[in-house]
Amino acid sequence: MKFLPRIGLILLWLAAPLVAFAAANKNDPYLVPLRGAGNIALVVASLAIVIVLLRRGRWRTIAGKLLVMLWCLPPLLMSAAHLKFELRKHDVLKASATEARQLGPHFMVGYSSFPEVARLAEQGLIGGIYVTRHNIRGRTVETLRAEIAALQDQRRAAGLTPLVVAADQEGGIVGHLAPPLTKLPALATLTGLAPDEQQAKAEEFGRIHGRELAGLGVNLNLAPVLDLKPPVRRNRLDFHTLIGQRAIATDPAVVSAIASAYVRGLEESGVGATLKHFPGIGRVRTDTHHFSANLNTPVRELEVTDWLPFREVLSHSRSALMVGHVTLTAVDPDRAASHSKRVVQGIIRDKWNYQGVVMTDDLVMGAIYQNDVCKAVVEAINAGIDLLLVAYDGAQFYRVFECALEGSRQGKLDAAMLHASEVRLERGFPAEQARVGSRAVRVVDRR
Repeated sequence: MKFLPRIGLILLWLAAPLVAFAAANKNDPYLVPLRGAGNIALVVASLAIVIVLLRRGRWRTIAGKLLVMLWCLPPLLMSAAHLKFELRKHDVLKASATEARQLGPHFMVGYSSFPEVARLAEQGLIGGIYVTRHNIRGRTVETLRAEIAALQDQRRAAGLTPLVVAADQEGGIVGHLAPPLTKLPALATLTGLAPDEQQAKAEEFGRIHGRELAGLGVNLNLAPVLDLKPPVRRNRLDFHTLIGQRAIATDPAVVSAIASAYVRGLEESGVGATLKHFPGIGRVRTDTHHFSANLNTPVRELEVTDWLPFREVLSHSRSALMVGHVTLTAVDPDRAASHSKRVVQGIIRDKWNYQGVVMTDDLVMGAIYQNDVCKAVVEAINAGIDLLLVAYDGAQFYRVFECALEGSRQGKLDAAMLHASEVRLERGFPAEQARVGSRAVRVVDRR
């Protein structure tokens, strides 16, 4: 029993720097679960430990003084981190109307707080929202539909273009609004059917997704996945991409046929499709949710394999294109494709002559967020990216937008690129499509 107090002290010494680190980085996406009640609990626990140490006389020794001071750090560091966040948020919210009009249309944000996203929408600081499982969890379809409609009403009252409203309904393991929407199997499950059946079923899947998303007020689906299915076993450290379970097939022709039919079904319902994740992550074993990743395949090989489905579906649809955070080393070894001008402008715009909407994958992913975010944001805009997605942790919007704001104020943004992007957004998401959610489409709540 005499050893218990010593063990307790050892644990306090070990825990103090960890808790201090968590407090200082309270705004980090990896610590989202600690937000709110978690942060309060951390502060209360730190103060309680300080009080206990003082009451037990630990302040009398040098080591004790150091331990007490260590446990005083978490509340101070958390307060400093919160102040930094609030100052950044204040700077963004005080952006001029001209700055909002220039930059806002290029940002799509996920959100947890309706009042907060409503303010961003009303001020024109965003051009789109991303709705996912936490927006529907514990709520009805009607509630979310009314929320989206209210945001669109605010935009209309402010004289702004309707929001692009995106969701992630691929089918299979990625169906963030199912339930209550219909949970469909992955498109990969159709590969065993005859070609005609494949296309008929894929188109039906697209119509179901499109009809239900339109009924919510969603006008852009971040699907289908056009990456080729990897032939090797999945990386055990890949906890989030899981492309082997999401990709349709290894054969580019099969991927093209099924994806094209699915997109037709979506577009018939007035919902746009998003082809992802160019230049392809099927060959990449590193998870870009957490780490940088290289795609080392020669361009000539990619052109006749991985890129065929992208070019095929883009050629006969109005789909948007999502660019992933892998580095295409044969073209631009110094930066991820999502902010590479050589990839976006050189290949997608110039070589393919694709003039539709191009968006990034989530900028909160580790491949971008753990590096120089501001550099990536400025380079993405100057490369010709139209929409910058901040999905997983909407609070990071303020950091990302501040990067663009500072870039604009310092003259680092290409005005011609911004204007061309604005034209593409207007052409790619006309007002009629953006208002699709106002139509009276009934969605059955399947919970």
